[in-house]
Amino acid sequence: MTDSPFDPKFETLPASLPIFPLQGVLLLPRGRLPLNIFEPRYLAMAQDALAGDRLIGMVQPRTENASGDTGVPDIYPIACAGRMTAFAETDDGRYLITLTGLCRFRVVEEIATMRGYRRVAADWAPYALDMELDSVSGLDRESFEHSLADYFRLHGIQADWATIKDAPDERLITSLAMICPFEPPEKQALLEAATLADRAQIITTLVEMAVAQRGGAEPARH
Repeated sequence: MTDSPFDPKFETLPASLPIFPLQGVLLLPRGRLPLNIFEPRYLAMAQDALAGDRLIGMVQPRTENASGDTGVPDIYPIACAGRMTAFAETDDGRYLITLTGLCRFRVVEEIATMRGYRRVAADWAPYALDMELDSVSGLDRESFEHSLADYFRLHGIQADWATIKDAPDERLITSLAMICPFEPPEKQALLEAATLADRAQIITTLVEMAVAQRGGAEPARH
């Protein structure tokens, strides 16, 4: 089940939703993503979402490709819908919103709109389990936290180790997948992982590879 009583049921998810293409930005189910909205088309998107089901799909563009002669970048076929769970206006005309990840979907096709932002038809069927908590990760916490400490040190990332140690596996993996500076294809691989265990394996590999490529690090102190 989902975390919030305000979340829609799986069977009521919409046939289409607006998308926000951002390279290197990842949203996963139950993850929280703050966004600073200032472009007119995305201000319109946020307004329309607020007036409706509050759902926005986060998707990565394929920067190496463009659709026809329009210059509009192609997008990856798998995305994640988030529900607007926080909203604020600023004096200089921006929206500050938070999306809470709900469920992944496959992009079926794009739908023409008159408001500047992009909208797609969505196939939710392959991802019904996204709305259920998954506690089976197979993560070796001790080994992973040691590698993670080296990874953070290499990237100059400050960490609250007490919070990390207390976090359930799913929350830890989701948060790290979203905030760590992985490359866009790596972010996409984390998004498309079939299960929490698969995502845990991918993130463990990415962290260990990054540390190995940089020649390791000093012993962890935490």
